[in-house]
Amino acid sequence: MENEENIILTPKGYLDLETELKELKTVVRPRVIKDLKDARAQGDLSENSDYDAARNEQAQVEARIKELEFKLEHSTIANGSKKGSAQVGSIITITYDDGETEEYELVGSMEADPLSNKISNESPIGKAVIGHKKGDKIEVLSPNGSYIATLKDVK
Repeated sequence: MENEENIILTPKGYLDLETELKELKTVVRPRVIKDLKDARAQGDLSENSDYDAARNEQAQVEARIKELEFKLEHSTIANGSKKGSAQVGSIITITYDDGETEEYELVGSMEADPLSNKISNESPIGKAVIGHKKGDKIEVLSPNGSYIATLKDVK
């Protein structure tokens, strides 16, 4: 997490991270602190499993808060300034040589979820379509070899 890599997020992805951070700081953290106080009140901490569990949860929550703050601080929001060409935040439709057509949302690597058709700008298809317009034939360089596809639509 110490690298200076810029994280690309869609506006929704940025908002989701902000929402999670707010929830952790205003709801989860105070609950964990209360759990720690309650566990301490039980007495001997050396054999207190409630105390150990609360300390572990506190460590996880604080680590996640730190991670989210870093990501938000080092992120760029894709603003959709190049309308008509594929970029992070675009919904693209691709037709492959076999006639199959797929629709994807092009997102930053942190938001990628192939099962929900959200592909990263760093994926083979993502790299291939960035900057291309509707109707362009694109060469996709994948680990299994290259292939040609047509960018049918960009929204």
